[in-house]
Amino acid sequence: MARMGDVLAGFHAAWEFESDSVLIRFERGIRTPKLFQALGERRIPLEAIAGVTLTPGKRGTVVLHAVPRAGADPLMEAAAGQLKEGGDPYRLVLPADRETLAEYYADELRAALTEDAEPPERYLVAPPEAPLHFKAYDGKASFDGKAVSFRWFWTGASSAKWKAGDQSFPVTGLSGVEWRSPEVFEGHLRLLRREPATAQPAQADQDPAAVVFGLGYGPVHESLPFAASVLAAVRASGPTPVTAAPRRDPADIADRIRHLGELHQAGLVTDEEFTTKKAELLAEL
Repeated sequence: MARMGDVLAGFHAAWEFESDSVLIRFERGIRTPKLFQALGERRIPLEAIAGVTLTPGKRGTVVLHAVPRAGADPLMEAAAGQLKEGGDPYRLVLPADRETLAEYYADELRAALTEDAEPPERYLVAPPEAPLHFKAYDGKASFDGKAVSFRWFWTGASSAKWKAGDQSFPVTGLSGVEWRSPEVFEGHLRLLRREPATAQPAQADQDPAAVVFGLGYGPVHESLPFAASVLAAVRASGPTPVTAAPRRDPADIADRIRHLGELHQAGLVTDEEFTTKKAELLAEL
């Protein structure tokens, strides 16, 4: 392994190599992605890394990428592949003239990794610390480390949520978290309950266990660390049962497609977003 304390600095971040981990320190600059600034720094144990790649980047750069091991990092598990390349905290972008140095560190990292394909029993990367909170379109979400609370806004919450009232969910009663990026259509954060009295509504805007995002609400750098922190607390609270996602009623799907078409005609949804989301809805039939 590289000498302890060696540092490889790139754009927006610097990686410090230690005997059993990589400490990633993110810059706090105007051009640094807001998610990186929110994370500050992260220690990634070597056992949490599945592999390392070095590839050409854009505009005279190279990209060193530590591929996270499945189930090792609550942030990446909550993200579920929805982060854009520029927002991936496991990518270090460097000037192309540092390629030889980057290749050296990539080789050193590869040599230090263990071959263990099984998901770990616990998260190996520390989650963002509670308390955390953010404003969604229809309410404010808060997490104190033990329970998630939703306080509804009268300007955005559906009548179903108003009737249910403000909500509080102990992590011991949850089985997981579903995060859909606010950068896509129907973005939301939904809490998956272990034993709901009734099936959770398919639509997040009707589910008192979910908050929905909108333009300017629940940005990635606020809502994703929140989701990761809750997810880590849920796993720490005990075994997580497998829960099936609720199936939508065909009439409900037809209504959603009709609404999607209206947004498309109004120019609020691009052709690509319309086609992708319509396919997703039809796949649920």
